[in-house]
Amino acid sequence: MTIKKGIVTAFIAIAGGTVALGLSELIKTNHNAETNQAWQTPVRFANSTVASSDLDFTIAAEKTVHAVVHVKTKMGGYNNQPTMYDFFFGNPYGNRMMPAEASGSGVIISADGYIVTNNHVIDKASQIEVVLNDGRSFTAALIGRDPSTDIALLKIDGDDLPTVSYGNSDNLKVGEWVLAVGNPFNLTSTVTAGIVSAKGRNLNLLQENYAIESFIQTDAAVNPGNSGGALVNIQGELVGINTAIASQTGSYAGYSFAVPVSIVRKVVADLSEYGTVQRALLGVALREIDSKLAQELDIEKPEGVYVNSVSEGSAAEEAGIEAKDIILSINEIVVNKVPQLLEQVNRFRPGDKIKVKVSRNGKLKDLSVTLKNSLGTISYVNKSVIDVLGASFSELDEASKQKFGISNGVQVSEIGAGKLLRAGVQEGFIITSVNRVRVNSADDVQNVLNKSKGGIYIEGVYPDGTTGYYAFGIE
Repeated sequence: MTIKKGIVTAFIAIAGGTVALGLSELIKTNHNAETNQAWQTPVRFANSTVASSDLDFTIAAEKTVHAVVHVKTKMGGYNNQPTMYDFFFGNPYGNRMMPAEASGSGVIISADGYIVTNNHVIDKASQIEVVLNDGRSFTAALIGRDPSTDIALLKIDGDDLPTVSYGNSDNLKVGEWVLAVGNPFNLTSTVTAGIVSAKGRNLNLLQENYAIESFIQTDAAVNPGNSGGALVNIQGELVGINTAIASQTGSYAGYSFAVPVSIVRKVVADLSEYGTVQRALLGVALREIDSKLAQELDIEKPEGVYVNSVSEGSAAEEAGIEAKDIILSINEIVVNKVPQLLEQVNRFRPGDKIKVKVSRNGKLKDLSVTLKNSLGTISYVNKSVIDVLGASFSELDEASKQKFGISNGVQVSEIGAGKLLRAGVQEGFIITSVNRVRVNSADDVQNVLNKSKGGIYIEGVYPDGTTGYYAFGIE
């Protein structure tokens, strides 16, 4: 019996060991299988939605880089600084004036050579040179410029030039990828990438009358020399003109700003057709609605743009817009910031009609507004009749002539450096005669100037009824 028990016990021990060994091997095998499976599974970050291989900027860069040019300017002059050679041997040329040079970028927008850039790139330039990506160099003519948007239009003589097509800056989304193409630090054809960080930025950068600022903010690297270059979307379409950086050092520090193409297109169209911008105005003083003002107005949340005041005789007044109204949309496009509103209005010309939705005492009103120019008329402004005068003119309609009590005349709509400014003529002055010849248009003034030699005598009247007489010499 004892022997039997011993045999049974041994058998059970052997069987149990075999089972334990088998289970051990099975567990070990499964563990290795799990380990190998985990090792072979691709590891991705939880927030990764697009593989890096999907972000291909090469097509956009290739479509853009050949149409972005290097703009080089020469302006005025300055006294050259003495060198060690001058101290020891003297300067045989004297303390002569040397030309100051600057450079930036530009974008070819037509195959026959129209180029858009920043106004500050070519401001005060006496000579403008454009260098293409293939090395060809051209002397550029200035077609027109608009300091209020910091946009200028150049023209070179060329055919079948590479171009960048217009995109739609309205469709840009915050977080969308964009490329900046330009010539920073004279490093030609440089491409950098970033995302749209914000839209509708107002930096108070432009100190001109009727300045329009609604910048696209990006984190694409932009440095001195990039000004006037292209900001393009992933399809290689132009969505902005790179203009400024936020920096305490003068070099890129993480933020760059571009004029949206919605503004660029309109300014370029005006400059190419008229030589000057046809600026349309509502005629209102505006204020953004913050939480404090919203509380004062007893509205649930800040929406729209508050009308502080309305100018007499303005487009807004004639359409029925009143002080304390809240403008909610322009042509059904929602506006919650002053730059957004100005950007929308800036797309139109004097005489154009727009739809404005306002909230007045909690009630909605849809108003039709016929936009006017800065002089309160719907007429277009002509390019300066002659550079030496430094002015732009607008023709008067019959209603305006009756209002001012005159039978003829042409109005000085904008005035800059030139003979008229030095003579004391102010913006808004209505010229009724030049050298005793009655005038009604810029062409009339030009014709009289072409036939005149020596002195010029101008008569006219200001809108407040004050008469004016000016005389100056002309070469």
